[in-house]
Amino acid sequence: SPKARLLSTVQVHDPALDCMAGSSKGELGRGGMATKLSAARLAARSAASTLIANGRDPNILLDLYHGKDKGSLFLVDKQPLLAKKQWLAGQMRVKGKLFVDQGAADVLLHKGSSLLPIGVNALEGQFKRGDIIACIAPSGKEIARGLVNYNNQEIIQIMGHQSYEIGDILGYCDEPELVHRDNMVVLSS
Repeated sequence: SPKARLLSTVQVHDPALDCMAGSSKGELGRGGMATKLSAARLAARSAASTLIANGRDPNILLDLYHGKDKGSLFLVDKQPLLAKKQWLAGQMRVKGKLFVDQGAADVLLHKGSSLLPIGVNALEGQFKRGDIIACIAPSGKEIARGLVNYNNQEIIQIMGHQSYEIGDILGYCDEPELVHRDNMVVLSS
């Protein structure tokens, strides 16, 4: 675009970048800047900054090495995710959904807490212990995903109840939480 301008250094999660990136396709690749921005954000999960530059320029690496302003550096602006959480965030197929109330959504998003049965008011799908489920806020937005500690039939019985009631309801209590915070990744805030 003739209106495009080089951004030398940017924060990779700056929402303004989404508007600037658009969805055009480049001559050599698919997806244009939107795809490159997505890749930079994926690299940021591992605390890696990304430099995007013109790969058709035969001297680009030397120019960049010598400090010439010929690319955009996407700096990491959030803490890196642990390997397990990177894996969870990247999983495209979830086996089910747990619909949480606003209180549960708030503690998942802002306190890094585990998901307890008291905060779940509905579920969707058939899943077993260890499957990946999505946590859905009252707004309908997926806010987290993780490895579930109970199957869908067990959760139907214990959702809306306190953790200390699980043993009385099911006859056993494997875990006090439906999804432990160590097995969960928060996707948005």
